[in-house]
This record gives sequence, structure tokens and C-alpha cells, in this order.
Amino acid sequence: MSDTAITANTTSGEFDETLDNGPLTLNRLLSYLPGIALLIGVGVLGKYAQIWWNSLAKHQHWTVPDIEYVLWAILIGLLITNTVGLHRIFRPGVGTYEFWLKIGIVALGSRFLLGDVAKLGGTSFLQILVDMTVSGGIILLVARLLGLSGKLGSLLAIGTAICGVSAIIAGKGAIRARNSDVSYAIAAILALGAVALFALPPLGHAIGLSDHEFGLWAGLAVDNTAETTATGYLYSDTAGKVAVLVKSTRNALIGFVVLGFAAYWASRGQADAIAPGVRAKAAFVWEKFPKFVLGFLAVSAVATAHWLTKQQTTNLANLSRWAFLLTFAGVGLNVNIRELARTGWRPLVVAIVGLVTVAVVSLGLVLFTSRVLHWSIGV
Repeated sequence: MSDTAITANTTSGEFDETLDNGPLTLNRLLSYLPGIALLIGVGVLGKYAQIWWNSLAKHQHWTVPDIEYVLWAILIGLLITNTVGLHRIFRPGVGTYEFWLKIGIVALGSRFLLGDVAKLGGTSFLQILVDMTVSGGIILLVARLLGLSGKLGSLLAIGTAICGVSAIIAGKGAIRARNSDVSYAIAAILALGAVALFALPPLGHAIGLSDHEFGLWAGLAVDNTAETTATGYLYSDTAGKVAVLVKSTRNALIGFVVLGFAAYWASRGQADAIAPGVRAKAAFVWEKFPKFVLGFLAVSAVATAHWLTKQQTTNLANLSRWAFLLTFAGVGLNVNIRELARTGWRPLVVAIVGLVTVAVVSLGLVLFTSRVLHWSIGV
């Protein structure tokens, strides 16, 4: 698969990177409109598909599950991209779906008190550390056994352990990875993210997980933030909120993980050396830190201080729902099954091992903390 094909279809943060490349001219702004309009159209169509499905089932006296608009939007996006295809005129705007995800997460902060954030963040932090250690070690071992390059194995470990595509992009420059390795890692992570999106909710119901348990599991087990959010909301509104909070805690560690891999490859003379001193290392971590997490915490602090009126809280909640609606549409529109199938089997096998390992370990941790230690919060 060419690097261009992957970048056009799957590279997260494309909109943010475009903003950094120069001033936003009127023509550049206009280039986003067709894709944003498509995101809105697919999202709204997904919402009406849910209403239509429920009405049809009621009229026909069917006993069927309520298919959430989240799944409808993703399926409609998948159908468009993998049948008629996504015309290049839509790609700039569709690439903004991760930007809307960040907006949605920041606005969602109004639904959390800082005490809840601290409690669940502390619980998930310990679980994330265990997940990272176990899954990262296994992925690096399997990658070596299958003959993958060391840097491709590192990218897969970074992407699986922390933050999917965003972590891979952050790690690319830090360890001086080849574009081909980045493309393979991104495609493998996205393929597994799609599998997790559709596999975890039925498994959660089969196991009998509560909304809080499933949200915690999704936040720990699913790689990309967009897929994590969608997976949680496919289960329930409460599970979605918990998944977002846990994943935000996980995202906050991206700088430290990339720093560790960068230091390793620099010690082997295969990456740029990191300047000595605490200040230089802190600057490196801050550069990689996802700033939208701070926005989430800031809104949560304002809500905790009761500086928001009831109407303002409602408006922020509605903004979050609309932003997530565009995100879910973008998830489907950005998954090109034909492109993912060309990735090759070895990186995919490593990613599968990583997903299964993370899913099993994190599920065990969730059940232990929830049903043995009885740790939980109210959201």
C-alpha cells in the first residue's frame, strides 16, 4: 500500500496538521465545507435511521434490539467509502472528524465533577500501567518472532498501548521511523480498532458488564480515541462517558511512552538524541501531550465550581452530542476496507495479538477492581 493512500484515508489529526501549515485562507476554509457537510449528512441520516428502525419494528411487532445512531452513522459511512468511494473533494472536511472528537470531549467535561475525574482517573491509571507493560512487551516479542523491523514493532507497541494513530504519528519523528513502517502500523491499528468497535459491545452484553464496567473496559482496550468513544456509546450513554474519561487518562501518558522509545533508539544511534536535563525532557513530554485533555479538565473545573447555569450545561451537552455525531460519521468514512486488506498479514497478526492481550488483561482488571475491590464512580 502506498503511503499516500494511507495518509489520505486514515491519518488522524490531518486537520490539525493542516492548520499548522499556514494561515487559513478563505479558499482553504471553503475546501472543508463539502466534507463537513457530508459528516453532518451521514450523522443526521444515522439518527433518523435509528428512529425509522424503531418505528418499523414497532409497526411490524418485531422484537429487535435498538440499534443506536452511533452504529448507523458508522455503517452508513463504511458503506459510502467502500462502495462509491470517497471523492477527493470531501477528504479535507472528512479529515476534521478528529477535531470534532476533541471538541466533543472538551464539552463533555461539563458532565463530570473533578472528584469523579480524579477517582476514575486514579483507578484507570494503575490499570493502564499494567496494560502497557504486559501488552507492550508481548507485542515487541511477537514482532521480533515474525521478523518485523524493530521500529515497526515499536510503533505497533506505542499505538496499541496508548493512543492508536495519534501515538504512532507522535512516535514517528521521535524514533525516526520509515514512512512505510508508519503506514503499516496505522493500517494495522485501524483494522483492529474496527474489529474492537463491533466485537466488544456484544461481548460486554454476553459477559453481563454494567455500563461503568464496559466503559472502563472500552477506555482501556480500544486504541484510537474515536473508536473508543464510539465503542462506549454503542453500549450506552453512561459507558460512553466513562470510556472517554478513561481514554483521556490513557492519552495523557503518550509523551512519557514516546520519550522512552525515543531514548532507546537514540541510545542505539538510530534516532535523534534527546537533550539532557529534566527541563528538556519535560519540554519533550509537553510537546507530545494531547492539549484537549486540559480543555476537558478546565470545563470540568468550571462545572465543579458551579459557574455554569443549567441552560449552559445543557448547551454544552448538546454541543458534545453533535460533535460526537460528526466523529462517528467520520469513523465510518475513514475506514477503507480494501486499503486495510493490502497491509500484509504480519503487522496485522502482531496487532491482533496486541488487541487480544489488552482486551483480556484489561477485562480481568476491570472485573477485579469492580467486583472484588468494588471501585466505581457515579457519572
